[in-house]
Amino acid sequence: MGEVVRVMLEHGRKKRLVASAFDWPGWDRSDRLDGDALAVLEAYRPRFAAVADRAGYGEAFASLGPLDVVEEVEGIGMTDYYGVSGRPSSAELEPMSEPDLERKLALLRAAWATFDDAAARVSTELRKGPRGGGREKEKIIQHVNGAEIHEFAPKVGVKVPMETRDDPDALASYRDAVVDAIRERHASGEPARSWTLQFLIRRCSWHMLDHAWELEDRDLGATT
Repeated sequence: MGEVVRVMLEHGRKKRLVASAFDWPGWDRSDRLDGDALAVLEAYRPRFAAVADRAGYGEAFASLGPLDVVEEVEGIGMTDYYGVSGRPSSAELEPMSEPDLERKLALLRAAWATFDDAAARVSTELRKGPRGGGREKEKIIQHVNGAEIHEFAPKVGVKVPMETRDDPDALASYRDAVVDAIRERHASGEPARSWTLQFLIRRCSWHMLDHAWELEDRDLGATT
């Protein structure tokens, strides 16, 4: 049995519960308060394994043992509305070592690449939700990259025009700048404004993977 996966549970006030494997940024899942968020998180282990493998940590991830809840916190409004983690774990308030920083940055890059691959691969038209809802593919791509440019990157001082999301070369350069900025802030002991650097990496990774997996699940060209 390998090392346990540390998990934080974030309780919404009315609707949802988020389970975050905070040592592996991006591996966060949610369920109804009366559901089983841990089971949902576990069900996504194989999908996150592909991300870890892309980052160069596939063997380390494959050796992990069971989920272990080490912390429970009260969520924020977005926890209920979006099923998103809004608070850092206690561990994410602590300084990172250089190796851990580089591991998490590699996972962030893998989350970016996973989203880009999904966006390029899935059908132009996507399967509708049970009530006929859901963004179209191009809207999802614009939303994901736009949210990062508008909301996340400025927390480490990276500001680029929104049009950056429409230019693959500019987007790649922007992402390099984000990684460099996180490294610089880590070296100087600065946070990402009101967020810790670890929480910023986790939120960015989660947002990319959440929508990458949405694209895959709604792909009309996928075989079942």
